[in-house]
Amino acid sequence: MLPIAVGQSVMCSLTHRYREQAPSHIDFSVLNKQIFHAPCYIVTNCVLSGVEWMQVDLEADGVRAESLPRFQQGLFHARRLRQAGISLTALGVSGWVLALFVALFAPLSIWPVVLINCASALLLLVAGLQSAWWVADWRAQALEAPPVDVPAEETGRYARLMERFIAQIGTPVLWLCGWALLALISIIEFWNLALPAAAIGQSASIGAALGLALAFGLLVFERRLAQESAAQWPEASSLAQLCRVAIGCLLISSICLLFANAESVWPVRLAVLMGVLPALVALEFLIRAVLSLFSPRQPRLEPRLMAQSFIAGLLRWPPQPLLALQHELHNRYGIDLRQIWAFTYMRRAFLPVLLVVLAVGWALTGVHEVPLQGRGIYERFGEPVQVFGPGLHTGLPWPLGRVINVENGVVHELATSVSQAAPSEPAPAEGPPPAIANRLWDASHVNDKSQVIASSSGDKQGFQIVNMDVRFVYRIGLGDQAALAATYNSADVPTLIRSTASRILVHDFASRTLDELLGEQRTRLADEIGRSVQADLHKLDSGVEILATVVEAIHPPAGAANAYHGVQAAQIGAQALIARERGAASEQTNQALLQASTAHDQAVASAREVHAGAQAANLRFDAEQKAYASAGRAFVLEQYLGQLSQGLAHANLLILDHRLGADGAPTIDLRSFTLPADPVAPRKAVQ
Repeated sequence: MLPIAVGQSVMCSLTHRYREQAPSHIDFSVLNKQIFHAPCYIVTNCVLSGVEWMQVDLEADGVRAESLPRFQQGLFHARRLRQAGISLTALGVSGWVLALFVALFAPLSIWPVVLINCASALLLLVAGLQSAWWVADWRAQALEAPPVDVPAEETGRYARLMERFIAQIGTPVLWLCGWALLALISIIEFWNLALPAAAIGQSASIGAALGLALAFGLLVFERRLAQESAAQWPEASSLAQLCRVAIGCLLISSICLLFANAESVWPVRLAVLMGVLPALVALEFLIRAVLSLFSPRQPRLEPRLMAQSFIAGLLRWPPQPLLALQHELHNRYGIDLRQIWAFTYMRRAFLPVLLVVLAVGWALTGVHEVPLQGRGIYERFGEPVQVFGPGLHTGLPWPLGRVINVENGVVHELATSVSQAAPSEPAPAEGPPPAIANRLWDASHVNDKSQVIASSSGDKQGFQIVNMDVRFVYRIGLGDQAALAATYNSADVPTLIRSTASRILVHDFASRTLDELLGEQRTRLADEIGRSVQADLHKLDSGVEILATVVEAIHPPAGAANAYHGVQAAQIGAQALIARERGAASEQTNQALLQASTAHDQAVASAREVHAGAQAANLRFDAEQKAYASAGRAFVLEQYLGQLSQGLAHANLLILDHRLGADGAPTIDLRSFTLPADPVAPRKAVQ
């Protein structure tokens, strides 16, 4: 605690400062009385909504807080904030639930986006009202008698931990984070800039009327908050700014609902982009709540409103974001930007610099960029002067000179049928083919064009109708004259080609019969049609070049398809029968050739084996004759012994020598030994 003398000197300096800056908001007699007669009544400087006020620290023995207007009105403010918060919470939650319900049945409608944006803005306003209610309730309780300390009951460890956690962070911070997260996540989940335009009907008028009525009610509430003085209710200014966020969302959403139709896309885009404002405010609330965790929470110190938004403070007229930033810097940090010479010079030189920038920007409109796949026709005072190629070119600024873009070699495909198919998404590669790929005669196609052709039945003349799909591949000529002709001689090049081709087809097919048309080659027919169309386009000086003509299909109408199907089926059946018989004959011929070739190969192989055997026997006989002639009986004996050894190779023999005497009878050792054996051991002979 500061000594009385030091506290008086410091407080006198603070009183002099507040007397210079805000004399209409401070009761100096009360302030001086509290300063000099209550030294424990510490006053600190803080800023709330751009207005300086005094933050009070209450000691245990109490202070004269009842003399401050905001403490006197604390109970009344808390009651008003509670009622308004309950009402707006019911509206915001109802809109949020209704948005989820509508998104289940109509996810591509404008209603879910409008409802979630408005509900998020209302929930952010509820967060501000709840944060202000905590402050007002603290002031109301500060005027009451101090509570009697009651010994706390023994609780579990988890309960004590949660109580300490909530006491350290604070319930207002948790509620503010919860509301901000709910609003931010809701806007992100429903964000979709690819929503298609669609007609809403009578419900749009009803929704717009309800939105305007709610906006009017919030406007009345905002005006009442704006009229409150900072001395009586310091948080009223910040709550009024949050009300403007909700009012802006409701007004823009009502306008989008009123102008939404099947042709306009901008109401849907604007309704989606409207969610940026509450999303930024919710993000700012989250940042403020996280940063508030680093400041110690003191139960005896008067709390401040956390649900303040710099972004919501910009919603004023006239918008002065720099002035608001200047006030914030001056009030919080004592930095006066008005005393800086550089900012003063920038403010004075802003208008001349702006004029110079506008002049340079207007002069730069004379610089034109032509893309690689395009050309540009330069008009000077409305007269074509030159054809620019790809690259950068300079000329007179707008509107004295301008460049009209022209295609440069871009190839297009055009069907002769007037009724074009609606653009559809490409079919998947593994899925079924699209309906437009059906080329059967019994199905009508959007690109088919009916033509009347000549018909002859015997000696009678008549006409027939065929459907055909003829496509033209074209581009604008590469020359400068072709580009000028395509730009100034025809307003719609595809329509010109289609009308010219229709006239050529009617004239060309009027002298052809159905049999000639179906039997003629399509390539030659396409070339004739392309040359005729190109000749007419050249006469009209259209600047169009026909690159190719493709005849996709020529078939009778869908009603006469069954008869032609029968003829085609009979022809296909006859061709299939002929092919089947030819296949059977070819199979039998090949089978006979295979059998004959196998027999011939076997005979050749047998003859070769017999001949080889005879040659081997002849060679052996010649060799034996030569050996007998040279060796005589020795050769015969060798042959005898060889034959004998071959015959006795697998026989069990016992050979006895007749030359053994009678005194020594022949002895045969029939014993068998297995290693290791002792050769010195005595052996018992068997006689």
